Amino acid sequence: MLLEEVSSLARITAAATAVPAYEVTQEASMAFARLLFQDAFPDIDRLISIFSHSRIRKRHFCMPLEWFGQDHSFAEKNRLYIQHAVALGAEAAKRCLENSNCRIDDIDCLVFVSSTGIATPSIDAHLLNRLGLRSDITRIPLWGLGCAGGAMGLARSCEYVNAYPKRRVLLLSVELCGLTFIRQDVSKSNLVATCLFGDGAAAVLIEGDEVVHTGVSDQPQLHFCAARSRTWSDSLDVMGWEVTDPGLKVVFSRDIPTLIHKSMREELESFLAPLGTTVEKLRHFIFHPGGAKVLNAYQQALQLPADSIRFSEEVLRDYGNMSSPTVLFVLEKSLQKPWSKGEQGLLAALGPGFSSEFILLEAR
Repeated sequence: MLLEEVSSLARITAAATAVPAYEVTQEASMAFARLLFQDAFPDIDRLISIFSHSRIRKRHFCMPLEWFGQDHSFAEKNRLYIQHAVALGAEAAKRCLENSNCRIDDIDCLVFVSSTGIATPSIDAHLLNRLGLRSDITRIPLWGLGCAGGAMGLARSCEYVNAYPKRRVLLLSVELCGLTFIRQDVSKSNLVATCLFGDGAAAVLIEGDEVVHTGVSDQPQLHFCAARSRTWSDSLDVMGWEVTDPGLKVVFSRDIPTLIHKSMREELESFLAPLGTTVEKLRHFIFHPGGAKVLNAYQQALQLPADSIRFSEEVLRDYGNMSSPTVLFVLEKSLQKPWSKGEQGLLAALGPGFSSEFILLEAR
């Protein structure tokens, strides 16, 4: 199917982000990790070098650094998750609406993405009350998508307004990765998580193409062209959570960059070809920065110039990997530099399943 044959194209109208108050430098987190893991690993000096090679300068958390030095129950962490997810999500949502000319009453659907806590009623119900959303709003909570959640939430939001072109969707992704930290877990996976993950929230406003655009800018608007999800068989152990008494224990494989090298180019070409485009025609790359090695793998597998992934590198540097909202932080940066009419771009993320999500975007 060629792009000109697509009759209804969702448009991305605005994006905004928010991070919690406690900022932790990579040097401070490295010192903390040394104290925590040194008794478990005689070669701690070698292992701790991942912090200096991470390309991360700082991260943000909803709790101060000293909180992580104590044991906490799953119940306590989850109470904090609900409290802070609602507050941080509301902040990102309000900023997103302020960046558009959309009122809170104009929102027809709220898509909420998260994997770092559990809530019933779900967080979107809490936000309905907190933000003053309409009582008849459609609510779509998505849980368990991990690092792919931001991309998958965006794809499903765009598909929703393609089906209902007179509607607006507010996509909200919130992760509080710090609250999943288990002090008693001295595994290498937890050491890597201590180096990599942070907290954050992102909101994106998506409109159907029959919604009258109220923006004042004459710049081309970013439209959704197509998306593809791919889940590899027999890969459930690559990434995810193990539910334990102290909380959600991180599970991820060091083979993720290898999977990108092996499969990404072929997967992307098979996605783009029916749409009448190629990797070489893409001008914007919005990759979830899962880590420095992941970004390197994207760049090498797709043979991209270094500058093409700079927004992903900047987000990794300043915020770390916040799981699902991270790619939407990169999207926000990309939107701040106007695209030229007709330019195409790729938004991509990987997550538990093991899964990938590709989204083709075009400025029109």
